[in-house]
Amino acid sequence: MNFMERVMMFFGINEEERQGRFAADSDEEQPSGVRGRGNVVSLHSAQKQVRVMLAEPRSFDEVQSIADYLKNNRTTVVSLQRLPKDEAFRVIDFLSGTVYALNGNISKLSPETIIVSPSNVDIQGSISELIPDDANDLLR
Repeated sequence: MNFMERVMMFFGINEEERQGRFAADSDEEQPSGVRGRGNVVSLHSAQKQVRVMLAEPRSFDEVQSIADYLKNNRTTVVSLQRLPKDEAFRVIDFLSGTVYALNGNISKLSPETIIVSPSNVDIQGSISELIPDDANDLLR
């Protein structure tokens, strides 16, 4: 796979679109009135809309829908503040297993809020300095 094919695959442009966009580069004759665009790729049409899901489960039974978001490549912010502490630990354990199976990431945003993301989303940095050491933290 050459560089251009990898770039096209990254932007989600399939082979047919690529051939249509780069027809001017070939030696084939163009119909009159049709001008080729050369190596110009419209990034606006190739970009996908990124969605971040927000979840506030009230029982452990709702954790499967959060895992489904991850399976569908959706980053999800999960607030655990409405759960009893024992259920919050179960939710974290379940999501940790899901993240591991999908090669994703899990990070703490606050003592009762986490972010889980699929493998195609990279979470960088840490905000743990903002959380006091003596806080009642679920994720220690």
